[in-house]
Amino acid sequence: MSTTRRRLMHLRTVSGKGGGPEKTLLFTPRHLPDYDVRLVYIRPENDPVYNMPERARQMGVQLTDVPERSGFDLRTVRRLVQEIRSFRPDILHPHDYKTNVLALLLGRWFRIPVVTTVHGNVSRGGRLEWYYRLDRLCFPRMRHVFTVSEDLFKYATSLGVPEHRLSLVHNAIDTGLYQRTCTPAEMKQRLGLRGGSFLIGSVARLAEEKRFDLMIQAVSQLIADGCNVELFVAGDGPERQRLEQQIRRQPTPERFHLLGYRSDTIELLQAMDVFALTSDREGLPNVLLEAMAMEVPVVATRVSGIPWLVTDGLCGLTAAPGSVADIATCLRRLYVDSDLRNQLAQAGRQRIVTQYDFADRMKKLQQVYDSILDSDPRHRPDRGETPERKRFSKEAA
Repeated sequence: MSTTRRRLMHLRTVSGKGGGPEKTLLFTPRHLPDYDVRLVYIRPENDPVYNMPERARQMGVQLTDVPERSGFDLRTVRRLVQEIRSFRPDILHPHDYKTNVLALLLGRWFRIPVVTTVHGNVSRGGRLEWYYRLDRLCFPRMRHVFTVSEDLFKYATSLGVPEHRLSLVHNAIDTGLYQRTCTPAEMKQRLGLRGGSFLIGSVARLAEEKRFDLMIQAVSQLIADGCNVELFVAGDGPERQRLEQQIRRQPTPERFHLLGYRSDTIELLQAMDVFALTSDREGLPNVLLEAMAMEVPVVATRVSGIPWLVTDGLCGLTAAPGSVADIATCLRRLYVDSDLRNQLAQAGRQRIVTQYDFADRMKKLQQVYDSILDSDPRHRPDRGETPERKRFSKEAA
């Protein structure tokens, strides 16, 4: 019997520091011991904050960096062809509209099965809407489609993906890594933060759909009511300048802090008295899982997969999307009630540990990968080198 290891290639387009999917992809190889895994990242050529190669090196992950000059760069296609011929993957797994299209075309050319993950549906018109329309045409043509939340599962079904080629696989985290080691007061002291203030925090890309403008308004209401609160937001993005202008207009701008990108988010989460997420569009945000695992009580808007994760009043509080008053009410409840904060924090941790563990998630993905390859005699382990690999070898010779 051949001992040839199966090979999985993830493809992703990203700008800046990326988001939740980057954390998931970086943790993937250690949880797929039967596969050789390579990440291929397409990104703008002149991106000053892009740091995926460095993060991959720190974690011992194979990553190929593909810079491109424009939204459609023929050099990108040539580079992907080179990577496929070099790595000879058994499965291609793209994660966004651009890599979905490219993977389907290259998968057909090289006769490689293609699967994809639907991480979210955040398009809201404009130029990108054409790309998302093309993306929606890709889903029914995939060998298998993973979705990270129940609403995205229904969305994929509505696009014509048959249920036997569709799996609900929630986002998940390493619950051993994300666990509290000290109290918020102790961590505030370590980080040099004011210990007397009630810290409302968030970690996310500063993008339009995250609606940090609403969070700022809600916190401003609490301050006006006499609450001793401060807002700390870790992350960067295109909305930063607009949010800075909004903060300068507040009566107490010194209570609002945009921290930029931070690598110490585990420490920051432990310093928070409450974690807030006020998006009007989401998938199933990894950072919400992380906050709950760290026993931080959460307030989140009822969008996409969040209501399935956060049961209102049991393991967190949920607010109506777009409602500053509702968000402020939830934050105020937690500000005045320490017993409720403790109850939600403990229940949140328990939910993540029992239902959103990363190792369990990866077992589900591997079962699908194995099923796809085992169903094709060309990829059975007892058949040795596949015709594709032999063809790759000949082309490379």
